[in-house]
Amino acid sequence: MVLLSQVIGALFGLLGIIFGAFGAHRLKKSFTQDQMASFETGVKYQMYHALVLLMIGFNFNLEAKFEQYMVLSFILGTMLFSFSIYGLCLSASKGKKLKLLGPITPLGGILLVLGWILLLYSFIDTLF
Repeated sequence: MVLLSQVIGALFGLLGIIFGAFGAHRLKKSFTQDQMASFETGVKYQMYHALVLLMIGFNFNLEAKFEQYMVLSFILGTMLFSFSIYGLCLSASKGKKLKLLGPITPLGGILLVLGWILLLYSFIDTLF
């Protein structure tokens, strides 16, 4: 699970840089300001959670079940949250918004919140 956290964290970071550059240079011409802001939100959250996954991978042994659920929450949450935003923005810019992606974004957000709750729990658990 440690290696998974590190590999996915590095992959999310790599893709975050690529998507950020792609958005800033290529999509800027075809996106509205709202679409650009949403796309940038997806990139920011992806990058934040790339860093979190790397930090977790280097600082936790990830043997406890709740720690493993934390990593999975961050991975799945980032995929659902950020990638659904990318899909919504790209499809909307082509005039064919994929509305089925709309409900996926908050599910990703809930998983991200769960990941942060489990991270907080791990710190509190260490105190006591």
